[in-house]
This record gives sequence, C-alpha cells and structure tokens, in this order.
Amino acid sequence: MERILVIGAAGQIGSELTIALRKVYGEHNVYATDIRQAPQDIIDSGPFQLLDVMDDKRLIHFVIRYKITQIYLLAAVLSGNAERLPLQAWDINMKSLLNILDLSREVGIKKVFWPSSIAVFGNTTPKVKTPQNTIMEPNTVYGISKLAGERWAEYYYNRYKIDTRSIRYPGLISYKTEAGGGTTDYAVEIFYDAIRKGKYECFLKQDTVLPMMFMQDAIDATINLMEADAKKLSIRSSYNIAGISFDPKGIAAEIKKNIPAFKITFKPDFRQRIADSWPKSIDDKVARKDWGWKHKYDLSKMTKIMLKEIKEKLKS
Repeated sequence: MERILVIGAAGQIGSELTIALRKVYGEHNVYATDIRQAPQDIIDSGPFQLLDVMDDKRLIHFVIRYKITQIYLLAAVLSGNAERLPLQAWDINMKSLLNILDLSREVGIKKVFWPSSIAVFGNTTPKVKTPQNTIMEPNTVYGISKLAGERWAEYYYNRYKIDTRSIRYPGLISYKTEAGGGTTDYAVEIFYDAIRKGKYECFLKQDTVLPMMFMQDAIDATINLMEADAKKLSIRSSYNIAGISFDPKGIAAEIKKNIPAFKITFKPDFRQRIADSWPKSIDDKVARKDWGWKHKYDLSKMTKIMLKEIKEKLKS
C-alpha cells in the first residue's frame, strides 16, 4: 500500500493534486501538509498537518511515523515573489529539495516528485518549440533554483538510485485557488477580474506569448508520470510538457466571447522581463513517447470552465 506525503498542499498545485491523489490511493493514505492552513476540502477529506519542510528533524519523524512511501514536494517561492526576496527564495527552494532527497536516501522512499518549470529556460533558449534538451541559461532566481534542482534530482537518481520524477510546468490556470506570485498569474487574475469588475489591467504586454496549461491537465500529467513504469523513463532531470500557448490579448478575446463588455488594459511591470526570457511554446515529444502524455484542454474549453466555476465560487 502506498502512503503519500504532499508538502505544500495549500498551494495552487498541491490543493488540487491532494484531492486527486486521495481519489486514486484512498483518503487516509494521502497526508497533506503545509506551513499554513489548507483549504477546508483538504482538511475534511483526509489527514492534514502543519509541517515546515525546512524543519528536517520533524520532517523525518513524520515520514517514519506514518510509513511514507512517496513524497510530492510542491513547496516553493514562485517567480515573481522570488525576484523580491532572492536569497530567501534560493534558500527555501533549494534546501527544501535537498532535505527531501537526503531523507529519501536515508529512509528508502520509493518515489519523489518535484516540480520544475519553464523558468529553467532563458534568453538564449530557442523560443518556439523549445526542445527537451537545449541551452538553459535562466536569469531569474526562480529559474536558477529550478535548474539547480533538476541537476540535484538527476544526481540523486544516478548516485543513490532515488526514483526522482519531475515536470517542467508551464503557466498553470485554475479556478480553485487565486494567483500566488507567479509571472503567468495574469491568466488566473484576468478571469476573477472579468467577473468581479468587468475589466482587467494586465502586468504583461498584450503580445507576450507564453506556454500555459489548464490545471486538470497538469494534475493528470503529474499522476500519470508518477504511475509510469520506471524502465520507460529516459529523463530524470525534468520532462517538458506542453498545453496551450497564448498571449494576453488572445485570452481577453476569448473572454469577450462570453462577456462582451469585458475590457483589458496593459501596464507591464517587472514581470515583463521575466516573461520575455521564457519560451513561447514547448516541444514535449519525449514525454509523449515515454509515458503517453497528451493534454485535453484548449483555450476555448478552458475559458468556459474558468468563467463558469469562478462565477459559482464568488456567489458562495
């Protein structure tokens, strides 16, 4: 029986991944933890505890006590916030991963999932159909920490046979949690403001194309990768996965199809520089070949779901 620890269960990915994992492995076999209180559905549907991934002694005690076999490490300081607090972001993003990798070596954890990001790419990376293996010269703290993390994950696999698995997430879009300090957060904020205010001021230029993904696709990809046969996995740093690429004016046009009076203005801030260093689209043929990855949601389908679900959420 698998016993799974999710660290960062109150965050954008963790809050939805925890619920999905509980449906697969059973509510009482997935332990949700975070340094802050989790959403009520996480607390109601299974075990939740406050836990700081930086507290390595309490962490190892938790893992041994509950006989954990898999760990999903989702705690991190995201791109926008990391640029404001670079040293703190580096410390949290790197130490948390190293704590988990070292703990896994000591107690024999079967599998570790740790998310990377398109932030590992930089200005010198090919922007269109960015390959799995390419030039990687990130110029943000978040990207630098993710690139270093990829190398550590691969090192622990090669040196200690820790079954590390990772995905380079594009920008993720979800109606369940609001924006959390990332550069692609405009694609979440825009839906909330469209419903609340009928307008949105975007912090990126109108033609800034970035790779994005509906959260359900990201959750499916994560679980599918973790359930894949280890022998079929050729990548132990992090897999490219692609969903949909669009710019702010494109998503605004899609929203206007559903809310004709919606208006958007543009006031780029420091996040524009970050976005300009990232790819416009991703080549994910290695993930498709190794473990059958395939996204399901396009921009139109995602927009309809986002507007419907956020309207319902804001009513309650």
